[in-house]
Amino acid sequence: MSGTVYGLGIGPGDPELITLKALRLLRAAPVLAYPAPLGGESLARAIVAQHLPGTQTEVVIEVPMRPDPMPAQEAYDRAAEVLGMHLDAGRDVAVLCEGDPFFYGSFMYLFARMAARHPVEVVPGVSSLTACAAALRTPLAARNDALAVLPAPLPAETLLARLQGCEAAAIIKLGRHFGKVRDVLEQAGLTDRARYVERATMANQRILPLAAVDAARVPYFAMILVHQRGEPWS
Repeated sequence: MSGTVYGLGIGPGDPELITLKALRLLRAAPVLAYPAPLGGESLARAIVAQHLPGTQTEVVIEVPMRPDPMPAQEAYDRAAEVLGMHLDAGRDVAVLCEGDPFFYGSFMYLFARMAARHPVEVVPGVSSLTACAAALRTPLAARNDALAVLPAPLPAETLLARLQGCEAAAIIKLGRHFGKVRDVLEQAGLTDRARYVERATMANQRILPLAAVDAARVPYFAMILVHQRGEPWS
């Protein structure tokens, strides 16, 4: 009998923002898997480190952080093979995913490779969207607002068009694209209605006015929330 793969959403960074269900499954699984940058430390594991029983077999999924998707796809291919051997031996596997597994989550790539061959359960987690909204003390949207989630790597003209077609937006994956995004917001007349936060819920969380952000030092885990009305409840 095959073991079960549990894709656990572990939240945006605060170790207390893991659900009771994810915590139970995390502690019970004999095999723990998590992504890490090639040669680097795993943020996902660091988030849950205080919850680990210390008895699990750990599988590190080393993923090259490059724009070219091919090396990452190969990493997930290899991980699916390794985890498949544990599952075939009847061992459950808990796979960590920052935020929510199916909201831009890395777990989706393992799901695509394993769901046809093994039982898989996806456990939702607190997403970066809701974490950033709470940190910024601003609702994402209200009433009949259309909310757009816009990846910052999109071309500037695409970002501008989509910002103009909705009442509220979350601009994610800022990193080196922050300067472009700030220019787009200025062009759209939304600078004074945009709020910036980086590493929401983590110990090194920062909230800054757009003008005070150093574009050369913006991390990947940064987000801008913007609303056409300024305050969603107005």
